[in-house]
Amino acid sequence: MARDFLTSAQAEYGLPVSRWAIGMVQLVVSELVTNARKYAPGPCLLDLEISEGAVQVGLWDSSTTLPSVGEENPERIGRHGLEIVMAVSRDFCVHREPVGKRITAYVMLTDDPSADAAGRRAL
Repeated sequence: MARDFLTSAQAEYGLPVSRWAIGMVQLVVSELVTNARKYAPGPCLLDLEISEGAVQVGLWDSSTTLPSVGEENPERIGRHGLEIVMAVSRDFCVHREPVGKRITAYVMLTDDPSADAAGRRAL
């Protein structure tokens, strides 16, 4: 879904979309949807938008429990998905909704020359 969305945006609107961006958006979508399906008791909704040189990946789910990053532990196996999403996203936020919550991650469309090794933009 993410690859088709970005490929269409590139073809129809001539937007520059790097291979890195396609891979990172696929990763973010996969992590967010997997977590929603695993932890939310009901439905989830995914939306993708392009704005200001980034893909906005939005996911609403019916759970009121906000996601959290686990304590740093090099021996921990698994449960790193949220950390990965935050590392590859320009911005990441979680908002409570009247029902459930909305998670939004922004991934740059092109390789960002101002990004550090973790993919975050330098301010």
